[in-house]
Amino acid sequence: MNSKYDIIIVGGGAAGFFSAINIVENDPKLRVAILERGKEVLGKVRISGGGRCNVTHACFVPDDLVKFYPRGEKELRGPFHQFCSGDTIEWFERNGVALKIEDDGRMFPVSNSSQTIIDCFMASVKKLGIDVLTGQSVQNIFKSETYWKVETSHETFACKKLVMTTGSNPKIWEMLRDLGHSIIDPVPSLFTFNIKDARIKDLMGVSALASVKVKNSKLEASGPLLITHWGMSGPGILRLSAWGARELSDKKYHFAIQVNWLHDKTQEETLSLLKELKIEHSRKAVSKKSPFEFPNRLWESIVLASGITAETKWADLTKNQLTDLASQLTNAEFQVNGKSTFKEEFVTAGGIDLREINFKTMESKILPSLYLAGEIVNIDAITGGFNFQNAWTSGFIVANSIAIGK
Repeated sequence: MNSKYDIIIVGGGAAGFFSAINIVENDPKLRVAILERGKEVLGKVRISGGGRCNVTHACFVPDDLVKFYPRGEKELRGPFHQFCSGDTIEWFERNGVALKIEDDGRMFPVSNSSQTIIDCFMASVKKLGIDVLTGQSVQNIFKSETYWKVETSHETFACKKLVMTTGSNPKIWEMLRDLGHSIIDPVPSLFTFNIKDARIKDLMGVSALASVKVKNSKLEASGPLLITHWGMSGPGILRLSAWGARELSDKKYHFAIQVNWLHDKTQEETLSLLKELKIEHSRKAVSKKSPFEFPNRLWESIVLASGITAETKWADLTKNQLTDLASQLTNAEFQVNGKSTFKEEFVTAGGIDLREINFKTMESKILPSLYLAGEIVNIDAITGGFNFQNAWTSGFIVANSIAIGK
């Protein structure tokens, strides 16, 4: 096989494939190869969204879309004006993949299978004559005046332009650091909280819309909170973990959170509401039925945590018990001791310093003719299809700038 190419893309994931396909669609004469270190390509696409592939999110206004990115908000505004969620939908439909919107705004293939996306990409690379070479672990990268040399575990490649889409790969970051780039040290971004607490011990699977704050910090988030056998998860917790990735890493994942199970009600408003319930339900047992929009099992646990027995009637509640109940409902403190990876969707905050990238072209400001797309740069998002949207947008811009500057 001829190891000389016009463009080499290192990394056979979402951003790599999207870059390669769009490059050759722009100019079919270009010889393009994708180098992947593993035996299989598109591994993250396969497992994303529980095997359904959360392709993007139904947020179509660039200035709104950027707000879902704890790192990259400012930098992505321009790129999203070039290629946004609506363009993603159009691109996939043009390539035979229809997408659908779910109630929470996440978008999936109508087929409900990530294999549809993989088949679409594999058919495109075959049709366009793009070489996909697996088992090619990059060992060294060299830059001469006119071309790049890429040494892998098997052979040496040469190319005019190099595109790096290797995601959170410390070895590649190290190589780029040696070539002059600054790397923001990676820390986990999407993770769940490990909590051992009697109040949630037997509530696995219970979910409630809640607000969560990290104690003694400005970090807070709202959304569905899911109780798991190891602690707490769900969109609310994942949002907090993404926005707090650096701060929570500094705390070594040991910190206290304050949970408001009533989402937006204050302790004073709740106390006043409880006093009304005391009159209204005076003869009923407090623990029997949740007066709020969350499951009875959670209500019962909160009642017991407030020092109220299962048999106590509303009429018999003391002033102190009402105050404690209002506090447990709106300001329940839990100790977090450690984290767990969210499913297999490992996302990191960190990567190539955003100041060293031209976001009009995704070209390195340090190394001309080197392009960077996807999670290799210090951009990450909350869960919901946003990390893939960054991959599609950055890959599209890489392809366009290569077409213009070839």
